[in-house]
Amino acid sequence: MLSEKEVSRSWRKLFKTSELSADVLNKAEALIDELRPESPLRHRLTTELEELRHRLDEKEGVAT
Repeated sequence: MLSEKEVSRSWRKLFKTSELSADVLNKAEALIDELRPESPLRHRLTTELEELRHRLDEKEGVAT
């Protein structure tokens, strides 16, 4: 299990250096899975990930 600081750093690096794609979102989800279930950061990043998935779907023309 990674610390919140490590996950936060990895999250920023992932989205700073990578174009938004399904693979990147899967890596982001794996980072979230490293956090404790009760972590406030886990909740925030899960919400952000849902928004990013929605943006990717819109970009690719997938109706949701």
